[in-house]
Amino acid sequence: MPKIVITGGAGFIGSHIAYHVREQFPAHQLVIFDKMTYAADVRNIQGLTATGHAELVVGDVCDFDLACNVVAGADYVVHAAAESHVDNSFGNSLLFTRTNVYGTHTMLEACRRMGVKRIVHVSTDEVYGEVRTGAADETTSLNPTNPYSASKAGAEMVISGYLHSYRMPIVTARGNNIYGIRQYPEKIIPRFAMLLDCGKKLTVYGSGKNRRHYLAAGDFAAAIVLLMRRGEAGCIYNIGSEDEFENIEIAGMIADIFGHALEDVIDFVPDRPFNDWRYAIDSSRIRALGWTPQHRLIDDLAGVVQWYRDNRSRFQRLVCDIAGQATDIGTGLQTGTRTP
Repeated sequence: MPKIVITGGAGFIGSHIAYHVREQFPAHQLVIFDKMTYAADVRNIQGLTATGHAELVVGDVCDFDLACNVVAGADYVVHAAAESHVDNSFGNSLLFTRTNVYGTHTMLEACRRMGVKRIVHVSTDEVYGEVRTGAADETTSLNPTNPYSASKAGAEMVISGYLHSYRMPIVTARGNNIYGIRQYPEKIIPRFAMLLDCGKKLTVYGSGKNRRHYLAAGDFAAAIVLLMRRGEAGCIYNIGSEDEFENIEIAGMIADIFGHALEDVIDFVPDRPFNDWRYAIDSSRIRALGWTPQHRLIDDLAGVVQWYRDNRSRFQRLVCDIAGQATDIGTGLQTGTRTP
């Protein structure tokens, strides 16, 4: 049976990719390879594992022997595993380098040794750094400005080496901010939703004028599947939407969903050491393949917020002190565990 491996598949973006891959490749064996850190949750993929539609292998992408075992016989590997929270990268940057750079290197070497036919690497638009005006296309120089984006750029340098040295079939996807259900509430939308649900104020960095583009997780997953099928090996594809909002606008929309005036529930806090003013990418290349976003944040936001309210118990440790740092909620699964 043909096989597809998704690293980080029990996390937010990875789980959306996993469900879409299962739908589009029903004849393939689906293996989810995930370390099950704080941002992952077995419930994210329960609809796949409980029905026998996917196997979960718990382990670290930095474990070369395990990585080789997992990708052996795979036709496709989607590498979505990463440490991704920028705030955390300022406090523990070495973890980001280990997972995002060394982990990517490990997976590439495992795929090379095992003869994987197609690899799709999930990167980020943050590798371009701040884009004050216009939009970065795939030829724009990388200019990362924080430890997280630097680690993702570092991973892309390793990929470049493998492309030139081994002619490996790697496609890279650089997406903008992804929103949707199942995201751990350290990112702006779920965090704001849970803060208000707990009766707390929304903490906004600086002036709240920093701008981001938002893309639905389902649209991103559809783009990844398209790249699995039609992406050109060695090519980079920006994946983004036209939905651009200031952080303060996101706060206002979520406050409105809860029936609050923004001025009553907002608390401005000092900005982090460096906070990029704006990211923006040109997605013409992937749109030429026929992809286009099918969702808009303004239409989806109320439903996404409601999901977090309905699933508050998932994050009960975080709910107890949501203003603090995200904590590991635990999974009870050990490295090497396989769940059919």
